[in-house]
Amino acid sequence: MKPCMIHGRIATMLPLFTLACVFLLEACHEQPTKQAPPPSEVGTITVKDQEVMLTTELPGRTAAYRIAEVRPQVSGIILKRQFDEGAEVMAGSTLYLIDPSPFQAAYDGAMASLARSQANLQAIRVRAQRYRELLSSGAVSQQSFDDADSAFRQAEADVAYWKAAVESARINLEHTRVTAPISGRTGRSSVTEGALVTASQPSPLVTIQQIDPIYVDIPQSTAELLRLKRRTELGTLDRNGAGRDRVRLNLEDGSAYALEGTLQFQDITVDRMTGSVILRAVFPNPKGVLLPGMFVRAVAVEGVNRRAILIPQHAVSRDPKGNPVALVVNRKGTVEQRQLSIDRAMGNQWLVTSGLVPGDRVIVEGMQKVRPGAQAKAVSTDGVSPMEPAAGKGDTPASPAN
Repeated sequence: MKPCMIHGRIATMLPLFTLACVFLLEACHEQPTKQAPPPSEVGTITVKDQEVMLTTELPGRTAAYRIAEVRPQVSGIILKRQFDEGAEVMAGSTLYLIDPSPFQAAYDGAMASLARSQANLQAIRVRAQRYRELLSSGAVSQQSFDDADSAFRQAEADVAYWKAAVESARINLEHTRVTAPISGRTGRSSVTEGALVTASQPSPLVTIQQIDPIYVDIPQSTAELLRLKRRTELGTLDRNGAGRDRVRLNLEDGSAYALEGTLQFQDITVDRMTGSVILRAVFPNPKGVLLPGMFVRAVAVEGVNRRAILIPQHAVSRDPKGNPVALVVNRKGTVEQRQLSIDRAMGNQWLVTSGLVPGDRVIVEGMQKVRPGAQAKAVSTDGVSPMEPAAGKGDTPASPAN
């Protein structure tokens, strides 16, 4: 192609190219500038200290306050049973009557022998006194006086012996009435009228149990005891407040027992099989709802945490490793992810031991709209302004959670 023809075409296309550039520049000036989207709104609560009473729920078993296995103290035939099985009896009331005839005869014989010894003692005493008076004048020999004095002393010993025999016979006669050693509820009788029983036999005639009040034995692991001691020493748990010895019960059917009990003592011997010690509580049981051997769940007071941090359970999620985390909006409006340490659930809240401090704004609504590092607009859902400082110890204490 000739050079003159090339130059001609370029000269023809140059105005068209210039016109296209002008149109593009005008289109760019007419298109509006794109703006960054506004930060997402999220509902937050402001973390603050609270005073809460911490409790722990442990399994336990009821046990009778007092137990008496009634056994006969003399041998004989049961003439009568004088109580109803399962009934309440008072201490000292008669339970069984053993045939008293042989014991009455033994008592009568001992009384007769005592009377005879006392009659002989009087005559021998008078003789010994007379010989003592005659000895000074030489009317009787020393040997005669010694014999009379010895007979007197022997007669005194006989009287003492028969007095002891009478007392023993009286005690045996009284033991023919088998009485209740304690007040309580009787169990099943192991004998009926006409049965032969022997003194101190191995099997009891009946067992009496006092169940008002009643014990509840609660095993607690030594690991838990050490944890409580460590928290007390660190000052995060006050175990000296009111109600620290109170214990409540939940029965086998899930219902709550109406009356509160009192922690009585803590055993110092660790069970080698379970690694636990026994806490014993005592409960009033006027209506007999609690029976010995029942399985219950005891709710015992650990102490008071005066700087507890509670947040709703739905504000806590889990990271891929299963650790609890929460999203927080900082002072600059940026979302942060905090890893938490959680002690326990208290109702619909978590008790947080680390990861949050008073004043933090925890996201409880709209968590799905933000990510760590994003900007967010915090909207308070608990009535506390996001810019207010955290509430301190002067706040009204929260109701104790269980």
